[in-house]
Amino acid sequence: MKIAAAPLILATAMLPAPAHAALPDGVRAMVEAAIATGDLAKVETVVELARQTHPADTREINTLYQEFQDRRRTRLAEEQRRKEKAIRNAHLFDYWKGKGEVGAFRSTGNTRNTGFTGALSLERVGIDWQHRIAARVDYQRSSGNTTREQYRASYEPNYNFSEKGFVFGLFQYERDRFQGFTSRYSASGGVGYRVFERDGLQLSVKGGPALRSAELVPEGNERFIAALGAMDLDWQVTEVIGVTQEANMFLRSGNSSFNTLSGVEAGIGDGLKARLSYSLQHETGPPDGALKTDTLSRFTLIYDF
Repeated sequence: MKIAAAPLILATAMLPAPAHAALPDGVRAMVEAAIATGDLAKVETVVELARQTHPADTREINTLYQEFQDRRRTRLAEEQRRKEKAIRNAHLFDYWKGKGEVGAFRSTGNTRNTGFTGALSLERVGIDWQHRIAARVDYQRSSGNTTREQYRASYEPNYNFSEKGFVFGLFQYERDRFQGFTSRYSASGGVGYRVFERDGLQLSVKGGPALRSAELVPEGNERFIAALGAMDLDWQVTEVIGVTQEANMFLRSGNSSFNTLSGVEAGIGDGLKARLSYSLQHETGPPDGALKTDTLSRFTLIYDF
């Protein structure tokens, strides 16, 4: 019996190892169904579950996942090329987006106050260039007299010289006789940097020299060179809540200007938001009879288009 068993053991040892079974049809169908959706997060979730439940088939699962990633990268690259071509060939008035803002208030009793605030901003983002146009008006009457009359309009072109760096120009007009000037023009340029540039959070800073000219109240004018510093923050805290902060300062001897605008926005419908904001304008050396600091709280509705 011992002599007969030896050939049997030897023959068994010489048999080829059984081939590993292919990825089960059900698992393959599940992975391919996730891939068919094109949803990266869904594909990654299904692939990870497949790896955990079928570790012996990891190589085949990875092959399916890699093929999906290769096709996805190719598609995204082609979409980006088409988008860039369309932007480069677009007309001047194409690819603009913007938002309008409007609010009002009124009180009765010992005094009768009515106020109106409105704003419009437009933006066009290209491959290398970005253009911004903005305008705002604040008007208020108290007991039959005009107690607030502020106007501001600006145009700002930016040119990207790197992923985060840009050069900018700024042309601005202001009118606020309660701050001591019937008109004030500013022309500036310089360098900016995008500190954060990702979904939900954008923060940029910039600075440079500025030339300003003002017609004063009650009469007179002045022209001077100043230094401009500014920052712009846009933070989407949740899907419906956002925080914005704009600030700029024109620094010079005699009279420097500081402006801030802080806002909290809440989405209330398709393209519609409610906004609570607070603005501060401070002049360190205004003309005689003018206040140094002017503040305004606003409640407005914003429509994106």
